[in-house]
Amino acid sequence: MRPKTQQNSHLKLLILCVFLAFFLLFILRSNISSKSEPPSPTPIISKTSPNCSSNCNKIPSSLAEALIHYTTSTITPQQTKKEISVTSKVLEKKSPCNFLVFGLGHDSLMWNTLNYGGRTIFLEEDEAWIAQIKRRFPMLESYHVRYDSKVNQADNLMEMGRGIECRAIGDPKYSMCELALKGLPEKVYEMKWDLIMVDAPTGYYEQAPGRMSAIYTAGMMARNREDGGETEIFVHDVNRQVEDKFSMAFLCEGYMNKQQGRLRHFTIPSHKVGDLDRPFCPE
Repeated sequence: MRPKTQQNSHLKLLILCVFLAFFLLFILRSNISSKSEPPSPTPIISKTSPNCSSNCNKIPSSLAEALIHYTTSTITPQQTKKEISVTSKVLEKKSPCNFLVFGLGHDSLMWNTLNYGGRTIFLEEDEAWIAQIKRRFPMLESYHVRYDSKVNQADNLMEMGRGIECRAIGDPKYSMCELALKGLPEKVYEMKWDLIMVDAPTGYYEQAPGRMSAIYTAGMMARNREDGGETEIFVHDVNRQVEDKFSMAFLCEGYMNKQQGRLRHFTIPSHKVGDLDRPFCPE
């Protein structure tokens, strides 16, 4: 989730266009709503008053801040324009919704704003980085998490993941599987997530925390939904071995919608409603 410092005018243009479209939709909805209401007496406004009436349509402050930030910053998100487009199209249909993001970075303000009116939570391994981002963007809801497994343990964890305890559908907080993340904030387990993005932890060298548990836990949260809904899961950096193998094994090739660059998009249905004999992965 950490950004790479680079000039990326195309990405900035995409983000600016998305935010402008969001703004126009906001204005359009407000106008439609106002037309549907019965006419009321025209309020008397003092000619000397510098303030507009209470019916003025204003751009939300969070959207305004995001527009200013991304049009003036020289630091751009790590994902490419095409990769971001995959998730933004899903958010366009589903927001406002519940969006869980493994990772915290300069793209976090973008995801939070694209899910305007919903709840977006970010999970980050680096406490110092959380403090730094919070100083800049205090409106972001983020929590510190610890990952016990390292990249060099991936092969052993993959073997464990084939066991019965790791295929049993249930709350990952109480799972017997070593892949399940059990130390997340309580609210993360309680919420039903519509979207989950796995773009952390670090995962790019042998001794770094790997994304094995994050990928597995995301999949189990989706399968454990008791409302019968579906969860859209996105995994970034699938050009790397861990992200590639674990996303296919625990999110399942049969649930994959598409891959764009280094990003894979899966749609996983609840295994708690309907066909209770549904296999872990579709056959």
